[in-house]
Amino acid sequence: MILFALTLFAATPAAPAADAWTDAFPLAAVASPAGVDDQVGGMAFLPDGRLAVAFHRGEVFLRSPAGDWKQFAEGLHEPLGLLPDGDGALLVMQRPELTRLEDVDGDGRADRYRTVWDGFGMTGNYHEFAFGPARGPDGALYVALNLASSGDGIFPEIRGAWSPIGRASREQMVSGKGFASKLAGRMYSRVPYRGCVMRLPDGGRGPAELFATGFRSPDGLGFDAQGRLLVNDNQGDWRGSSPLHVVTRGSFNGHPASLVWRPGWDRGDPLDLPVAELEAMRSQPAGIFVHGELSNSPTQPAVFPAAWGTLAGQVVFGEMNAARLVRFVGEDVGGVHQGAMIPFLDTKALRNGNHRLAFAPDGALWVGKTHLSWAGHNGLVRIEAPKSLPPLIETVRLKATGFEVRFTRPVDKATLVPALRRFRYKYHVAYGSPKVDEEKLSAAWSLSADGQALTLPLPEIREGFVHEINLKGARSVDGRELLGPVAYYQVIKTK
Repeated sequence: MILFALTLFAATPAAPAADAWTDAFPLAAVASPAGVDDQVGGMAFLPDGRLAVAFHRGEVFLRSPAGDWKQFAEGLHEPLGLLPDGDGALLVMQRPELTRLEDVDGDGRADRYRTVWDGFGMTGNYHEFAFGPARGPDGALYVALNLASSGDGIFPEIRGAWSPIGRASREQMVSGKGFASKLAGRMYSRVPYRGCVMRLPDGGRGPAELFATGFRSPDGLGFDAQGRLLVNDNQGDWRGSSPLHVVTRGSFNGHPASLVWRPGWDRGDPLDLPVAELEAMRSQPAGIFVHGELSNSPTQPAVFPAAWGTLAGQVVFGEMNAARLVRFVGEDVGGVHQGAMIPFLDTKALRNGNHRLAFAPDGALWVGKTHLSWAGHNGLVRIEAPKSLPPLIETVRLKATGFEVRFTRPVDKATLVPALRRFRYKYHVAYGSPKVDEEKLSAAWSLSADGQALTLPLPEIREGFVHEINLKGARSVDGRELLGPVAYYQVIKTK
């Protein structure tokens, strides 16, 4: 999750050392506007090729393809998402509202700041971030709202209805007495619609509706190439490791605090429900960002365009806490979408703080960074679309008897030494979870004649488990190392 206090980092990354990743995907820092705290909260390309960036301290700038910056807006409150909205307008998700920035007089600068939606509650708790918007194929906008944290109290003045359902009184929460004893729960939702994903029909012109519950700190939401709403969350209470959810209308996605906002909820404090009941209610994550190995704090998803070859249509995520991005390769199995998480651009040259992603018209991937007193860095990085793909895991598919791994380049069989294991995480109120029921696996594997398909038969595939396929040390037939050689496939359904 991202925190609020400020810590200073160097604004410009050092020149990256050459490595196999940057040889394949050249990476360069991009100069930010002068005099701006260049932590990026939102970023998107306009149809004319300009880049729009919302910076943490409230400025919005536009960058021309030639590299010139022009300020478009200022005075925004912690913008954490940005989306073009036609006619040169921008939608920006501020902490208190979703705002449409409009250039009425055509001088290239916003002169109308119009509230699109502010129908959610605020207590003044530091952890009440607001993320989005993402536009669905139905034209609706989707936003996600953070839970509040017991790490601090609330203000006497609040916005929105106060929920009486909770372990601490409002007076205790204002005074702070409810926090020394953790009466409120580690993360809580006492005003609408904390921990929820909200749907705003007709581009924000229709009345807002509660779309899904069960989130903690959903800093990444967006749609995949098939129009599925993807929302990731950050490890913490009720989060053994950071999950990726395919979010559907009415779904409960694991964190109980926001259940109080479900229409007709009459079961009291959801934190008092037995874990087995909550487990039966929740939607299982489509993928797991394995904590400590892959991603500790995943962020915005983006879909690879055609310029990225056979990766086109796959999803890439930012990651705050490590110098890498993460690919998700999903598939439909038994009526659910599930798949593998694979490290991508796993190089110190990238640095951490990878918060917002946007693909340019030429296919280049732009990464906007932030830290907000936590793990991270500042500024913008541009990653060129590849002229050709290096050796990578292209896909991982579940079969009736095991897995099939396909590569972008033929692999030298003599360098393959697959190491397999599976594990799961506990679903419980505690903060995070160790791996449990961990087990090493073995497979009488085989490689196709063209060197591009690895078959891994297994005697048993277990639902609810992450299956790790580790191919470290593998090389292509021309001697290049396999980049991102570990895949973590979350099995919800077997074939």
